[in-house]
Amino acid sequence: MTQHNTSSQDLRPKNYIGSTLLFIGIFFTATIVGALILLGLVTTFKVRWKIGYIWCAVVGWMAKVFCHLTFEVEGLEHLNAEKPTIFLSNHQSAWETLALRYILPPHSVVIKRELLYFPIWGWSLLALKSIVINRKNQRSSLKSLLTQGTRYLNEGLSVLIFPEGTRAGVRDVLKFNIGGAMLAHKSGFPVTPVAHNAGDYWPRYSFFKYPGVIKVKIGPMIETQGRKAADINAEAEAWIRQAMKEMD
Repeated sequence: MTQHNTSSQDLRPKNYIGSTLLFIGIFFTATIVGALILLGLVTTFKVRWKIGYIWCAVVGWMAKVFCHLTFEVEGLEHLNAEKPTIFLSNHQSAWETLALRYILPPHSVVIKRELLYFPIWGWSLLALKSIVINRKNQRSSLKSLLTQGTRYLNEGLSVLIFPEGTRAGVRDVLKFNIGGAMLAHKSGFPVTPVAHNAGDYWPRYSFFKYPGVIKVKIGPMIETQGRKAADINAEAEAWIRQAMKEMD
């Protein structure tokens, strides 16, 4: 894969038209879809999830048409929709917050409280059984994660966590917070690591999107019963770091 430097000055040609069309498309469709999801509160979670799933597929289509940006997934054989798991993924951009809803089986996502400040779109995240945390209060956030995460897992729903806590630079993997591993330790459900290089093409803090193929790797389930949270965390982080090196 061609090396790109997105942490400093990016010398690639700017895709003004495509990036603008994608931004407009996401903004307007997000408002419509958010309203549909909220209306879906009178139905089932399955219906609401399907609405979000279709929207994420539409965003992927727009990224392909407007920005010539696609993705490929390795390790789909490790997914089992009938067996809830705790997905731990690296975090580089907004891309994975959308695409993983399309790629992975139905799941609850851990989100920061500030996202709820966005009318309609932010509120719809609650309708999708998101786990809301306050990053300024770690004790309260951990309690919410353990309580709600365990409940959703027992209901048959997987949980997606970005253990770095914030978006990292291209090819960087920040130290993992232990919350996801603690959820695995307390609940006994397995962990499934996920790695990707979305930041190469959909950089953090950048309006521009670049053509290419984002790579996503899904690892085998990590069994957690009878293991310490620190050991679970270390194994998941090591797998993701190695997967990132292989992508380079």
